[in-house]
Amino acid sequence: MRDAEATRLGAERRIGQLLIAVTYVSVGLLTVGVVLLLAAGISPLAGGPGLDLTTLPAQLAGLDAAGFLWLGLLAVIAAPISRVVLAAASYARSEDWPMVAVAVAILAIIAIGVVTAEAATV
Repeated sequence: MRDAEATRLGAERRIGQLLIAVTYVSVGLLTVGVVLLLAAGISPLAGGPGLDLTTLPAQLAGLDAAGFLWLGLLAVIAAPISRVVLAAASYARSEDWPMVAVAVAILAIIAIGVVTAEAATV
């Protein structure tokens, strides 16, 4: 039993480190985006373009503020979702099936929210 607990704590520590790293990257990307906005003379409160994933690489390569802002926001959104996915994998490895079911249910609720929001904006 002690080995399973040590494994779980190790997984939690790695997940925590990943979330910290993603948070730093997100803040860095958002900061670069705001600095680029200000350098271009655009107020960060003025609004901006919608998200278009197909143009994101070109925006980043062209040092377009919108690309950095959107990538930073996507990273912020991905952090808690990745935490649930990694927790589900950790629970599956330790064969804690009730917790796997809870994690999958959380992911299903997130997916329903995304699909509903997408349908509402169309």
